[in-house]
Amino acid sequence: MVLFHIGAIAALFMFSWKAAFIALFLYWMAGSLGIGLGYHRLLTHRGFQCPKWFEYFLTICGCLALEGGPIFWVAVHRLHHQITDKPGDPHSPRDGGFWAHMGWIMSGESLHNNKSEKLLPYVPDLRKDKFHMWISEYHWVPMVVLGLALLAVGGWPLVMWGIFLRTVFLLHCTWFVNSATHMWGSQRFATGDDSRNLWWVAWVSFGEGWHNNHHAHPQSARHGLAWYEFDLNWYAIRALSAVGLIRNVKLPKLRSARIQPIVKPEPEAALVTVYSGD
Repeated sequence: MVLFHIGAIAALFMFSWKAAFIALFLYWMAGSLGIGLGYHRLLTHRGFQCPKWFEYFLTICGCLALEGGPIFWVAVHRLHHQITDKPGDPHSPRDGGFWAHMGWIMSGESLHNNKSEKLLPYVPDLRKDKFHMWISEYHWVPMVVLGLALLAVGGWPLVMWGIFLRTVFLLHCTWFVNSATHMWGSQRFATGDDSRNLWWVAWVSFGEGWHNNHHAHPQSARHGLAWYEFDLNWYAIRALSAVGLIRNVKLPKLRSARIQPIVKPEPEAALVTVYSGD
């Protein structure tokens, strides 16, 4: 973690427009397609369906974020939803803002292991898929291949921007969803936890910052519920649905997308039931 942050700082002294544009493209590819659509809205919550080859493509994009393989990421997130801001939540700010942001990643706890007994019960669906099991074990391979390709094409400036700086920036954008959106912002729904809607996190995370909306309707593929709630991941889902790559998109049952008083969300199946493997 320290080396990647040092590399991100070093990248600032190797600036080129080519490197910056490539880093921006990879930031979108890993953060939006990979984490937002792939790991989060598809694999974790099954907010839509798509062909297996496209699911695997999104998963590989997610590996480029350096946030672990799908087994680890999905299991931790499902655990978080089950006991949000309660004892046992992997990254609640109630245990400290720094802990929620990145301290829990650096703790070395056993749940960071893909074969952790704490995590495997949360991913029975992914455990049945040989590809997801393999890529969870070798999630670092896509990043290494990408790094070698950037080195061959443009030398170290592309590597420093496309790997180190881009990765560190995206990591913090993702971690802000764990930390900032449970400390600051507004609540539309009485979800019984500290989840908040925070506009600037939504902007840097492609729409994942509408976190209170998400906790109220976790299986919804749409997080930004009002016209002014920028949700780039939702726009991508709509576009992919229009060309036939995505189907059976799940949406919240709301009368309108206007701001509503704080209300209790409609009952939804608990994650342990949805992902029981039955």
